[in-house]
Amino acid sequence: MSLQLILATTTISLALVFYTIGVFDERRHSLTKRNLVLFWTGFVFDATGTTIMTLMAQSGGNAALGMHAVSGVLAIVLMAAHATWATFTYLRGSERAKQRFHTFSIVVWLFWLMPYTLGILQGVPALHLANLQAGIGSLAVVSVAAAVIAVSTLRSRKHHHDHRR
Repeated sequence: MSLQLILATTTISLALVFYTIGVFDERRHSLTKRNLVLFWTGFVFDATGTTIMTLMAQSGGNAALGMHAVSGVLAIVLMAAHATWATFTYLRGSERAKQRFHTFSIVVWLFWLMPYTLGILQGVPALHLANLQAGIGSLAVVSVAAAVIAVSTLRSRKHHHDHRR
């Protein structure tokens, strides 16, 4: 494995760690300055890793815009929009806006998870997955994550509702 690939996969995996902590911490505690730091740190790591991987693909003559590349670029754009909106909401938003911000956070995180898992599925040589197979696999992972979040949210709301009685 090349040093560039190690650096790229490490930075993108760090993006997953920082972004995930930021999204789920914000879900539990509303929007804080700590979340902003985590969102922006995740974005910087993802943009760095994606840039390295793009340069590797171009130098290897593989600059085609496949499903992974297109969804990855869209994910970075969404991460930037998310971090920017989080910053404005934190600085100028009402408490209600800060509390409701987490819905957008989860949607962006789930979308970001798609190219992340797609890259893993395509990058593991033992799997030999084509673009479509890896895409279906990444959609399955994201669907399971969305279902777990939905069940958790419903349980949390029911628990909160039961305690209000």
